[in-house]
Amino acid sequence: MEYRNSFKFEKLIIWQKAMELGEQVHVICKNFPKDELFNLSSQFKRATDSIALNISEGAILQSNLEQKKFIGYAIRSLAEVITCLYKAINRKYLNDSVFDKMYKDCQDLMNMMIAFRKNIK
Repeated sequence: MEYRNSFKFEKLIIWQKAMELGEQVHVICKNFPKDELFNLSSQFKRATDSIALNISEGAILQSNLEQKKFIGYAIRSLAEVITCLYKAINRKYLNDSVFDKMYKDCQDLMNMMIAFRKNIK
């Protein structure tokens, strides 16, 4: 998807990657069993959405300390997503190739967010 870039956070690669990850999770959760609708599927989607939401909220703040705090929330949400990935593969809701691709995407995003947080002065 192409973003309009009207807001500062829309230009951030970490926000764009978080948005893409959220859409990937939304698609794969459609294949989870119906009894997971209000359990793992819901938690997985909320944690993934929380990443982009916290990045955008942090990006509009004036205080560097506050910005770092919200990137920290996004990092913790990403850790939840990784745990949800493991839950999903352990329950056989994902195949190895989907898990591996999403795990790599999470790993890349985690590294990018940590580097971004370190660069906030």
